[in-house]
Amino acid sequence: MTIAMNLKIDGRSPIPIRRQLTEQLKHVIESGGVARDQALPSIRELAGFLGINTNTVARVIEDLKHSGYVEARRGKGVFVAPAPPVRPSPHLRNGFLQDTVMRAAALGMTADDLAVAVLSVASVRPAAVQGTVEVLLVECSPPELDFFAGQLEAHLPVRVDKVLLGELATVTREKQAGRWRAAVTSFCHLPEVERLLSGRGVPVIALLAEAHLETLHRLAQLPSGTRVGVASAAVETAHNLEHSIANAGLPNIVLVGACPAEGAALGRLVRRVDVIVSSTAAAERVRGLAGPAVQVMIDDRALDPRAIEMLAALLVRQNGDRPTAAPPAGQRRVSPRPSNGRQRRRGVTRETVPVK
Repeated sequence: MTIAMNLKIDGRSPIPIRRQLTEQLKHVIESGGVARDQALPSIRELAGFLGINTNTVARVIEDLKHSGYVEARRGKGVFVAPAPPVRPSPHLRNGFLQDTVMRAAALGMTADDLAVAVLSVASVRPAAVQGTVEVLLVECSPPELDFFAGQLEAHLPVRVDKVLLGELATVTREKQAGRWRAAVTSFCHLPEVERLLSGRGVPVIALLAEAHLETLHRLAQLPSGTRVGVASAAVETAHNLEHSIANAGLPNIVLVGACPAEGAALGRLVRRVDVIVSSTAAAERVRGLAGPAVQVMIDDRALDPRAIEMLAALLVRQNGDRPTAAPPAGQRRVSPRPSNGRQRRRGVTRETVPVK
């Protein structure tokens, strides 16, 4: 029953018990709180320990089976799958939790204080985040749409309506903008998205997708003068990852360029670099061209946690009601604020507005 000791069900929470238990079990499995191939307690044991209906536990187990987290073995019970799935950027969720605990400790709160406070807030949180709400995502390519949508849906109870930037004008003419609680896009598309949504009462949030800190740390360990290239399945993704690395300001590396994984450009880039930072989707072709002389680092980028926090805060402030008017002047653009109050993207310095 060790796994059950890490589970807690709040019957007063607006979050359905089935959802509470499913997400907690996924987190325990993903974080290594229960070993691969380890047997779970029986449905009756879990239900009895948590004080909930056995039918609810049975449905949770079925959900976990269908999503690949557990498997049933005839005559033996239910076991954690040998290779359970990993949701996008689990380190981002863990980093957010660790950061929250550290901030709470700085305020003199114990872990129990924090847990009680979170449950208290959750029990009265507004309808805007109790269920799934719809947000508009605008990007310039299908790979970027898929990346940002996966990140947002993994961390927030939102359903993402994906629209290519070139199609936004048509989509906004055909659909009522009021269905979207917010619009999100990357910094480079922010002015255009704001223009196309002007007067429609949809707040726009700018997203930052950055290279993982682990990648930047590895790059920082390379010898001075190391030549680094970037490759990804789409040229936009490659350039965005390149800009993210450039913004880190590592003095020991020289960024040679970025290109998509298809075409002759990748072969030319590989011949000019010592290290290639590649997305998972492009890694096989990159390795095939690079050979043993070129080091390949895998990085699929991560959404800046501040963007997720800002979108969540916006939904909370809406209190479950659809916005009926555009935000006041000077507050429409909502962006993650870097520590120095400015954000450099593609050679342009843009002031950002912190969320009040």
